[in-house]
Amino acid sequence: MSNSQWIRVETVDGAFDAYLALPPSGKTANAPGIVLVQEIFGVNEHIRGVADQYAMDGYVVLAPDIFWRAAPRVELGYSGDDLARAMELRQSVDVEKAVKDIEATAKVLRAKLDGHAKVAVVGYCFGGLLSYLSAARGLVDVAVPYYGGGIHNYLGEAAKLNVPVQFHYGALDSHITPDIVSAVSDAVKSRPNTEVFVYAEADHGFNCWARGSYHQPSAALAHGRALEFLAKWLTK
Repeated sequence: MSNSQWIRVETVDGAFDAYLALPPSGKTANAPGIVLVQEIFGVNEHIRGVADQYAMDGYVVLAPDIFWRAAPRVELGYSGDDLARAMELRQSVDVEKAVKDIEATAKVLRAKLDGHAKVAVVGYCFGGLLSYLSAARGLVDVAVPYYGGGIHNYLGEAAKLNVPVQFHYGALDSHITPDIVSAVSDAVKSRPNTEVFVYAEADHGFNCWARGSYHQPSAALAHGRALEFLAKWLTK
């Protein structure tokens, strides 16, 4: 996509790269922003494709390299040695530092937008967890976590959710089982403007067209719901 490039994001720990995708016009005027948070496989071709997809929908999208401390700009596949490496990197990440990286990314993104523009965070898998935590801590205006692994370990933060959050899960997900989804749903149901969707025929990673678990009907439905949600809350 011609309207995309890598930029640098400065933090107190150092600088990291983030993938910036602009709307087709190349302009940021009147556009809301999205911080797009990777899975455990890095800001790979698929995540860049999702960033481009949201840019085509009119958003200014910035996807931070969450693994920059251990493996800058790493791009991994979904099986074999790549999967093992991805799991290793996930275990090495300091979640609190990763949330701070999202805060820094959101700050850079806001600086590129009109002063009144809002910023959402959309994340997948590990990025879903980080999206939830970013919302709970008031770092963004809206959040859309997809199959966020580990959210159930942070349900104590659900009471702090004061921004709209839309959760997406696959019913066939062996990593995030129905009891976990129920626990998340129970924890957030009292918070304002939260939604939880479960897709009956979808497995973990159902939104990723590069994975065997990709489920097009669920991915399309979820993307439509996410777009409707973002349009509703980012323009208020």
